[in-house]
Amino acid sequence: QVQLVESGGDLVQAGGSLRLSCAASGGVFGIGGMGWYRQVPGKQREMVAIIGRSGDTDYTDSVNGRFAISRDNAKNTVSLQMNRLKPDDTRVYYCYARIKDSEGYWDDYWGQGTQVTVST
Repeated sequence: QVQLVESGGDLVQAGGSLRLSCAASGGVFGIGGMGWYRQVPGKQREMVAIIGRSGDTDYTDSVNGRFAISRDNAKNTVSLQMNRLKPDDTRVYYCYARIKDSEGYWDDYWGQGTQVTVST
């Protein structure tokens, strides 16, 4: 069974850095786009950063220049380096991947979420 496991969420002071990591496992036969989304309870989940298989990236305006997404296709992992964190970055962060399973079907998968809290 395909699953995404995240790590790296923590409490950090404003201006600090964190690195989130996510690994896909369990019958992965191909991965397309990967990314990170974030959400405040009660609000819609928003895209933070996405990366294609060839390395093309896109960021939401509020994190452009502060966050960097990367992936390792050999290890089925995606990471998000977050620098110059702001209190407004406080969210639950979710890993995303479009994955092909053992039967050749593509589907969207999400991690369980990791809390990032930025204090003033």
